[in-house]
Amino acid sequence: MLAQGDEMAKLLMTVPGIGYYSAVLIISELGDINRFPDSHHLCSYAGLIPSTHSSGGLTYHGSITKTGSKYLRWIMLESLHAHVRNEKNSNIAQFYHRISKKKGNSKAAVAAAAKLLKVVYWIMKERRVYERLG
Repeated sequence: MLAQGDEMAKLLMTVPGIGYYSAVLIISELGDINRFPDSHHLCSYAGLIPSTHSSGGLTYHGSITKTGSKYLRWIMLESLHAHVRNEKNSNIAQFYHRISKKKGNSKAAVAAAAKLLKVVYWIMKERRVYERLG
């Protein structure tokens, strides 16, 4: 299991902003990626989605839910800051800068960290599918 974790960690380290210890923490917090049906459920588990409530036909979006793993949420925000600092022209960095001009740095960081977590989800999901086939 440790060798598979190291292979997955090496794969996650290809994402700018994610180092070895970040990758190991992400893997340990997520466990089996197949327990999440899609990337939105993973972001919900990490607490990186806005809370919502509806009343009178209107839907209100509030602050993030902060449910689930606080360590996963923390490492994704830290990885996002490293990503934005090192990769000026990536889609996630451009998204972060675009949102930060409109909504502020904190909201932009959470939204971009959710995007980065979706990238992590698909990397891990594709790797698991590839392992089953080969």
